[in-house]
Amino acid sequence: MKKQKIVVIGAVAGGATSASQIRRLDSDSDIIIYEKDRHMSFANCGLPYYLGNIVTSRDQLLPLTPDTFYDKKQITVKLQHEVTGVDTDTQVITVKNHQTGEVIKDTYDTLILSPGARARQLDFNVPHLFTLRNMEDTDKIESYITSHNVKNALIVGAGYISLEVLENLYHRGISPTLIHRSETVNKLMDQDLNDVIFSELDARHIPYRLNEEIKTIEGHTVTFTSGITETYDMIIAGVGVLPNSEFLHTSDIHRDENGYIPVNARFQTNIENIYAVGDIVTHHYRHVDLPAHVPLAWGAHRGASIIAEQIAGNQDVIFKGYLGSSIVKFFDYTLASTGISPTELDHFDYEMVEVMNGTHAGYYPNNSQIRLRAYYDKHTRQLLRAAAVGKAGVDKRIDVLSMAMTYNATIDDLTEFEVAYAPPYSHPKDLINMLGYKARP
Repeated sequence: MKKQKIVVIGAVAGGATSASQIRRLDSDSDIIIYEKDRHMSFANCGLPYYLGNIVTSRDQLLPLTPDTFYDKKQITVKLQHEVTGVDTDTQVITVKNHQTGEVIKDTYDTLILSPGARARQLDFNVPHLFTLRNMEDTDKIESYITSHNVKNALIVGAGYISLEVLENLYHRGISPTLIHRSETVNKLMDQDLNDVIFSELDARHIPYRLNEEIKTIEGHTVTFTSGITETYDMIIAGVGVLPNSEFLHTSDIHRDENGYIPVNARFQTNIENIYAVGDIVTHHYRHVDLPAHVPLAWGAHRGASIIAEQIAGNQDVIFKGYLGSSIVKFFDYTLASTGISPTELDHFDYEMVEVMNGTHAGYYPNNSQIRLRAYYDKHTRQLLRAAAVGKAGVDKRIDVLSMAMTYNATIDDLTEFEVAYAPPYSHPKDLINMLGYKARP
């Protein structure tokens, strides 16, 4: 293997994992990572749970530092170093050191882009308005809660991050209120299955309003578009993300109309020696011919492994596409789905089949209901999408259906799923089997 200089932009999931996997396969090449923030490889998905004191130690979210990473992998990580430009002709990047203000140039043989995405900001400049995207955001929120003795908070947006933040603040003893600008919440789920979100809010007397937005903020007083005025100690907004790709605007690297980077099955951009991974990339679904943008953890880690294999010369290891599997816990319920999104079903002539049953044998204690559904093509009977909601056993059903879709299973194939059955776990004919039986012509 030829020794080369590999530069990685971004030191969180996609970037740090790419570098680590490359080192596993390549002991000789020089690897350097530039990260514009103050931390590397933090557990992004754990941030809401740290704010809720479920994760009790901040150190649990920060398994690596540049020093420990270098000691273990001989990979150099430079924090607070922001790449501000890429010259693809000369293979030179421009880097700003935010600690000193110095601007430097560096060269690469292979470049890996993992700059991620940033939180979309509300257009208000007040000190108690926050977003949650990285460790710095988390520290600011935690500091504000403790120093200002926060008692209540407004949560803006109803995606999975907002829902997780709301639940964790509630567990911490902070009274939340939820608003969302439309009636479409937790958009990766079927909207009727999201009814449990509102029942859980109602059960805890947590206020929420849909079709609502902030009009003005004066001090801690918020006036809404509905005309309602309320006061909050803190506001946390989760209203979407924007790709961190502006620094590429003078390069020859292709971006789509939204600023994301299309990649091929090797996670290569349009330039052969430049790869991209993580929230920044778009690809396609594995089981159907549709484009897909799936900014979740599995895709970043899988992409990192494939990039490493490619750089090591293992050309046969390629990416076959996303399934878009996602899951969120909201108080007592779990909501999960896999396959294309609800809106993408419009591309198909499809049927839906649904079962509702206990997660395990009815006579075994502590049973609870699962509502499980699958969508399939009317003509080919191929599985397109599945979704489930319940208090237990949701994840394993969606995981099984995800594996079924991975290998282009039909709805009829589900009758042949052999469940690991005992009364505490399932039924002799599992809910997944029943989907297949109910869909028989």
